[in-house]
Amino acid sequence: MDDSFELYDLKVEVVATDKPMVCDHPEGSYFHVVGEMLIFPPERPRIAMYPLAALLPFFPAKQRPTHDHDWMTTDAEIACPDPHCGARFRITRLEKSTFSHAETTRVPLPGASDD
Repeated sequence: MDDSFELYDLKVEVVATDKPMVCDHPEGSYFHVVGEMLIFPPERPRIAMYPLAALLPFFPAKQRPTHDHDWMTTDAEIACPDPHCGARFRITRLEKSTFSHAETTRVPLPGASDD
């Protein structure tokens, strides 16, 4: 039984607005989301926990195919949760990666044998 599924890889990039940025995330810094992994470039391997906490709930929905009219498809920028910081985080869908159900969970698919 083919248990594969696809998820979009994501790029999460800091973009500036007309308000000054307060937090430690300079414009242009980024990281990738591939499956359940956050991948940081070696030149900037960190992000503050508060914006990360605000961004995390969006990743699973942005990774999955959505209807063209769904706001999750069209809206790409999330504001920094600090009301005094002008940063936004742009989430861009990249190519799709293929994963195996059996390699991502111990829960068997319905109808799969327990061999």
